[in-house]
Amino acid sequence: DSMRAREGAVAAGQRACDRDRLQFLDETVECVSLRPARDDAGHMALRRVYRFEFSDGGDRRRDGSIVMLNAKVESVTMEPFVQQ
Repeated sequence: DSMRAREGAVAAGQRACDRDRLQFLDETVECVSLRPARDDAGHMALRRVYRFEFSDGGDRRRDGSIVMLNAKVESVTMEPFVQQ
């Protein structure tokens, strides 16, 4: 389950960067939080928050985060960036 959630987070980060023509740095994510939560059906699940870095111009590293509930992406947020 942990590997599937991590792989989903990597894919979500890559998609977000591709969508905005950004560079997904290091092509990886780091799990910074793991907590129990309830899914839409009320079942126990794990909510994981992953951190990643991206660049909008190659010279600045910016932060983003991805929240996963089990293997489902709940949200992707990114630090403000300059569109190239």
